[in-house]
Amino acid sequence: MKVFVSSDMEGTAGVVDWEQVRSGSPAYPAFVELLLAEVNAAIEGAAEAGATGFVVNDSHGRMANLPPDRLAGRARYLSGRLKPRYMMEGLDGSFDAVFFVSYHGSMSAHASTLSHTYFPAAFSEVTLNGAVVGEAGINALVAKHHGVPVALVSGDETTAAEVEKVCPGIRAAVVKRSVTRFAAESLHPHAACELIREQARAAIGDLGSLAPPAIDLPATLRVRFHNTDYADLATRISGVQRTGDLAASITDADPLALFTTFVTVVLLCRGFVE
Repeated sequence: MKVFVSSDMEGTAGVVDWEQVRSGSPAYPAFVELLLAEVNAAIEGAAEAGATGFVVNDSHGRMANLPPDRLAGRARYLSGRLKPRYMMEGLDGSFDAVFFVSYHGSMSAHASTLSHTYFPAAFSEVTLNGAVVGEAGINALVAKHHGVPVALVSGDETTAAEVEKVCPGIRAAVVKRSVTRFAAESLHPHAACELIREQARAAIGDLGSLAPPAIDLPATLRVRFHNTDYADLATRISGVQRTGDLAASITDADPLALFTTFVTVVLLCRGFVE
């Protein structure tokens, strides 16, 4: 049984500030240790339930945060930037489950710590078939394509609620309560890891009754931008339709193609400097 783990960082218990998640800042080493512990807790819980193979896609920042030799479960480690499938690189139909570890809420979410949607300078809101989604919901498109259920998410309650719309039945390890975008009440790190381990174990036990993401096809992503410059850039990409001064949409019957077009928008916008 194989588990694909996509690990972010903002959803880690105790994280509330950008300096805690930025490589090179004085606070970063301590908080990446907390992230590592949460990733390992998810792997260990899944292993206790019978999972035997793991791939961890490091999906935060420059995507090279975790020490490979300290990953549990002899997990394979997928790291580095410019991955074609971004936070979902490495997933295919051979996997039995997807875990989203240390994820965060969308840019338009209410009180989700360090909330953003892929690139906060450009995107103010993204919806999938009319429902507001964050990175978890968008990434679920890749799992839909491969027919793999998203079985676990860890982070705050807002993140859990957003992804549950797309992945009904998902297990959630809520490790903190967001007060504002820059404040949260977190579980003690040891308690957070215990909860993640417990929910990961239960998630593997649920697989017999868990389906791939519930996304009707063809699916539509609607994007609102912070300014017209980003909207102008996005609509240079084939398949992206302008729907307003600050809005565009992408529709496709293939969820992987839809995801790929969206990621192309992300990368193009990231390259723009005002």
